[in-house]
Amino acid sequence: MMYHSVSEKEACTRHPYYRTATDPRVFGEQLKFLHDNGFQVVSLSEAVGGGSGPRCASERPVVITFDDGFLDFYAEAFPLLCRYGYSATVFLPTAYIGDAARRFNGAECLTWSQVRELKEAGIDFGSHTVTHPQLKTLQTSDIREEVRRSKQTIEEKLGAPVKSFAYPYAFPETDRGFKRRLHAMLEEAGYENGVCTSIGTTDGSDSRFFLKRLPVNSCDDARLFRAKLEGGYDWLCTLQYTSKLYSRAPKVLPGSGTL
Repeated sequence: MMYHSVSEKEACTRHPYYRTATDPRVFGEQLKFLHDNGFQVVSLSEAVGGGSGPRCASERPVVITFDDGFLDFYAEAFPLLCRYGYSATVFLPTAYIGDAARRFNGAECLTWSQVRELKEAGIDFGSHTVTHPQLKTLQTSDIREEVRRSKQTIEEKLGAPVKSFAYPYAFPETDRGFKRRLHAMLEEAGYENGVCTSIGTTDGSDSRFFLKRLPVNSCDDARLFRAKLEGGYDWLCTLQYTSKLYSRAPKVLPGSGTL
């Protein structure tokens, strides 16, 4: 499951597909749904198990992830997770995490003291790069620096290894050459697993560095939330992939050649 912000603030003019905030009340209801319906919340490392895909023995495993390291995870999400004894993995863009609060996308982010407190309480942390760029637009040396330095910074601040990576922005899944290069760089930097923004439940066919996720927000009522968890949202993965494939194809106009 992919969350970003747990807060009441969201632009109501945005289409529900693009919303990234989940109201604290709705988030609490979603956690209760997991608890009441036999889902087992596991860590990303437990789910992947060090192989090429998910290896968790639970029949209904769920991994809860948060991108961007917003302060509302500490203030709103964490107390609700504690109510059910659940953990989560939070992916940090390290340029926006400081000793004093910094802002990213108009919202305050966690401080390092809060990150350390959460780590002591059982929350896992992974890398979301340094500056949160669209990696595909960067030179290879800059991509390597983004994935290496962010990992190094979190490890220095927490005194613990960082195993997980989350790709920022839309994942260029149709670019196989880029995926191979990024896979090699993540492996070289010492990561063990990772997630992306490709939509769907994940299985053994996924690369351990590019696991699919289910985006969640305030618009997910109990029926939609259940459908997502049970695979009813997975068809969007094919639609998403086809859309990206089409956007990469050269455009041809009659009589004008390839653009």
